[in-house]
Amino acid sequence: MHKLYLNFKKFVSVSRYNKPHGILLLFYPCIWGISFSDKNILEVFYLCIIFFLGSCGMRAVGCIWNDISDKKFDILVDRTKKRLIAKGAISTGETFLFIIINLLLGMLPIFFLNKFSIVLCLIVIPLVITYPYMKRITWWPQLWLGINFNWGVLIGFYSLTEPSFNIAVVIFYLGCIFLTIAYDTIYGFQDIKDDLKLGIKSTAIKFKDFPKLFLVFNYIICFLCWTISLYLFNASILILFLLAVFFSLIITNSVAIQLENPLSCEKSFKKNSYFSLAVTLLLIYNNFLNT
Repeated sequence: MHKLYLNFKKFVSVSRYNKPHGILLLFYPCIWGISFSDKNILEVFYLCIIFFLGSCGMRAVGCIWNDISDKKFDILVDRTKKRLIAKGAISTGETFLFIIINLLLGMLPIFFLNKFSIVLCLIVIPLVITYPYMKRITWWPQLWLGINFNWGVLIGFYSLTEPSFNIAVVIFYLGCIFLTIAYDTIYGFQDIKDDLKLGIKSTAIKFKDFPKLFLVFNYIICFLCWTISLYLFNASILILFLLAVFFSLIITNSVAIQLENPLSCEKSFKKNSYFSLAVTLLLIYNNFLNT
């Protein structure tokens, strides 16, 4: 029993189930996509549950894959040096087993999706696999993360909609990418000193001379994209006003960060999860009004 508990503890740690904000930031875009369909979200609530479970599994697989790919870097970074894979405290067999368990959970949505949405799921896999290597070859790994981390907007929308081009959804998806660039840049500042020594690239390093201007720029672009998208989806003035209020708060947060303080960066990053929750509730309300 004690051994089983230790293995479970390893599973939770390696899969990052003890750090749920990453799961939520992967999950919320799926709900955003669903909210733009012509279905009342209560009618397809089962999909929300399925997408949540899928987000848990796929985020965990991504974390394990990143840890394997970055093992040599993680052991030299203060924040990540105690990770089990970096320390060699987990066997190859255990790692493989944890990947399989999470992959089975992450693939659950496939059994509830239409063919086009399944194709979208398959298209994003190469983006996920190559993500850990982006920090080695480009200053824009946050852009790459934004492209694949928000793919759920498209999957969620087209899981309930015929496969035709929708400009409003595409614009909203583009806004999501800018949001991810912002919050993952904040996340990157936690390790900036170690990353500079190791030669790891990131937007945090590229824009370290004027970081807050860069953060505000990304939030503003996201706000403009989302406002245009919601306008095209016939959102009310109240919805657009509340969206502006939420953005004013998250932009204020980005200006107030002490970027030289890892703890301040961590707290600010988590606030983006709460911000995304607020946006989720707003879009659900908008869905109720329009369906």
